[in-house]
Amino acid sequence: MTGAGTEPTPVGVSSKLTAEFVGTAFLLAAVIGSGIMAERLSTDVGLQLLQNAFATAGVLTALILALGPVSGAHFNPAVTIADRLMGGIDTATALLYIVAQVAGGIVGVVVANLMFDLPAVTWSSTDRSAGNLLLAEAVATVGLLLVIFGVVRAGGSGHPSRLAAFSVGGYIAGAYYFTSSTSFANPAVTVARMFSDTFAGIEPASAPGFIAAQLVAVGVGVVLIRAIYPDR
Repeated sequence: MTGAGTEPTPVGVSSKLTAEFVGTAFLLAAVIGSGIMAERLSTDVGLQLLQNAFATAGVLTALILALGPVSGAHFNPAVTIADRLMGGIDTATALLYIVAQVAGGIVGVVVANLMFDLPAVTWSSTDRSAGNLLLAEAVATVGLLLVIFGVVRAGGSGHPSRLAAFSVGGYIAGAYYFTSSTSFANPAVTVARMFSDTFAGIEPASAPGFIAAQLVAVGVGVVLIRAIYPDR
């Protein structure tokens, strides 16, 4: 802990990358694991989605609180790219973040499969290629970026990581329901969810469309953030 009147110790890149890897791994373990558990506990699809959303939002909130002070708790290439475009992170670090996020996400899915006595990798067969789902992914991603960067900018000198944790957790829980795609809003999550043919999976053929929609949304989100907070 930092004593009064002292400067906090700078966080090394290795610690940041470890936080991004571990955080994304736990996030995906929560997404996939809670989806599998929901399928086993109920045959009601609405209840399954509620359980999946609740578990994901809760774990994500906790992870942001725990790891936000280290790496910023991006856990998401879309967030990292937006942060780079707005000058919050350098290019080299951003690229390393993205590698850590994708690798961590895949590991998290594999671990979730194994925890539920499934093969380590089972390619998803869930088709999510419809145009309305791609629109939903763009909307979900823009909204997520607005919440994250808006809360941080509006937080002033308070505790933006704490505000962001609960805001992002709440947004994701809601976005599971107001978007037809159930709000992946994250290229690393999209890639990782290909590795599990369970409730929360996405077939490999559908993943590129989701990722493209998310990346387009990054550009839109950055423009909106700059327009809303031009001086911050």
